[in-house]
Amino acid sequence: MPVKKNQILELEIESLSSDGSGVGRWDGQAIFVPMTAPGDRVRVRVVRPLKQYAFGIVEEILSPSPARIPVDCAVYRPCGGCQLRHIRYADELAAKQRMVEETFRRLGGLELPVRPILPSPLENEYRNKVQFPVQAGPDGKAQIGFFAPRSHRLVPCDSCRLQPQELNDIARRCAALLDELGIPCYDEASHTGLVRHLYLRRGWHSGEVLLCIVVNGRRLPGWQALCRTLRAEFPAIASIVLNVNTRRTNVITGRECIPLVGDGFIRDTMCGVPVRLGPLSFYQVNTPAAEQLYRAAREAAALQPGDTLLDLYCGMGTIGLSMASDCSALVGVEVVEEAVESARRNAAEMGLHNARFLCADAGQAASQLAQEGLRPDVIVLDPPRKGCDEATLDAVAQMSPRRVVMISCNPATAARDTKLLAERGFVPRWVQPADLFPRTRHCEAIVLFDRAAGSR
Repeated sequence: MPVKKNQILELEIESLSSDGSGVGRWDGQAIFVPMTAPGDRVRVRVVRPLKQYAFGIVEEILSPSPARIPVDCAVYRPCGGCQLRHIRYADELAAKQRMVEETFRRLGGLELPVRPILPSPLENEYRNKVQFPVQAGPDGKAQIGFFAPRSHRLVPCDSCRLQPQELNDIARRCAALLDELGIPCYDEASHTGLVRHLYLRRGWHSGEVLLCIVVNGRRLPGWQALCRTLRAEFPAIASIVLNVNTRRTNVITGRECIPLVGDGFIRDTMCGVPVRLGPLSFYQVNTPAAEQLYRAAREAAALQPGDTLLDLYCGMGTIGLSMASDCSALVGVEVVEEAVESARRNAAEMGLHNARFLCADAGQAASQLAQEGLRPDVIVLDPPRKGCDEATLDAVAQMSPRRVVMISCNPATAARDTKLLAERGFVPRWVQPADLFPRTRHCEAIVLFDRAAGSR
């Protein structure tokens, strides 16, 4: 019998879902309960009953799981950014491992070996990027923090555990300076005011910091004093940028960036590849864990000296360029023009002459390259969360590489695409989960494919 709204249930939490909620069962029906841990015995109130499953909230923890730990963040519940901060990291990794196994079994319909998950080298302070919304508080002073889930209600927080303390300190001091200099915060309801977000990046290896101030306008009154003070107190700041976003939108940044200090970029390296990062650059937020992931992908690719490597969805080229010394030719494809320019610049800085980068949609470019007769020996796929489109997978099959290495930030779409590639003549060998986002629900995965015998 289906559960009803506000019904009280006693549940044993058995596992974690892909969104980080605990999963218990009542009369065979799955009940999803946020902020619970496998092994918890809980009293739950049903808040959203559906035909096949329901959502609930904890009324009381009757018996805590051995995996449960005290939460070390004052805004853990209202913020919602760390879905798993109440669970020991070893148990978080085990839950993510099971989630990847179950996702590939359920959505891919394939029984694949799933290798032990790669832990992040750091559990906290690993993020090299942070975006703080800015709003006026009840006292009229600038507040920074994070939006509560599925809302634009600011949860004040100026010291997030996921990012280096230096970035917290810079953001907090910048907010105080807004008040001192009389610079108004943006008001979303009336579309008035000025400062919308404080956005910071830090080069993990270089230590350089970029501060981007997102404004509803093209000018920042008092910017000279603000920049002078911040640079004096935080010498790591290499660039300060004004980002123009005058639209009524949920998108954080606009397209126009105006450097106030420096050239608007910072420098760093990823797996030995030089990178130049601006406010609009896509970049993995956990550098040490990403380097570990890319090394695993390089090992899976097993390139030979005469090979041609095709890197689809290549971004700034870091994955392909980290493998370029293993092969004779690298072709990268990316739809974002700024990223392609960065990839070309990075290759030139490395002195590589065997790399070229195309600005095009991955599916269209792959189809065109296949028609031109390009026969890469190895293809690397690093698609966005929505996964690969069918045109890309068809072109991959047409080019018939010896090996395909897929890096995915979404196990669900990775499982789907694994099934589709298997139908196109590629044999999936194993899945390698990797944790790039400790204390959150997110998990990455590498999938290795070999071309089926006799298919080329």
